[in-house]
Amino acid sequence: MFRSQRNVTIEWGDCDPADIVFFPNYFRWFDASTAHHFTAAGLPKPELIRQYDVVGFPMLTTRADFHVPSMHGDEVSIETRITRFGRSSFDVEHRLMRGDVLAVEGFETRVLVRRAEDGSMKSCPVPEDVKARFETGSG
Repeated sequence: MFRSQRNVTIEWGDCDPADIVFFPNYFRWFDASTAHHFTAAGLPKPELIRQYDVVGFPMLTTRADFHVPSMHGDEVSIETRITRFGRSSFDVEHRLMRGDVLAVEGFETRVLVRRAEDGSMKSCPVPEDVKARFETGSG
């Protein structure tokens, strides 16, 4: 399965008074990493929205396992991959590495949605050609 990676430098403002990352920031980085993953597979989010007439891929569930803290000044890398596709949902796994050390694992379940005629959001099937991009990582 296709993997992407992006680097993050831990800034002072990302940290709490103990100088470790304030935990909601991991979820912010994971969200950005999911969008980056689509771009790395050749389908930036604006293109996905335009080409498939969707609103986006909102979060259904999320969680994280924290192994070791990250601190101000650390350089970390986030490796992202989609681990499962359902009809309209998909699971994303993030591995935040501090050097060779696994610091945090993040997990998301997202759903592809369209706007219904009444203005609400409604799940829609993930197109097969979108799924295929994450098997090869190319457009």
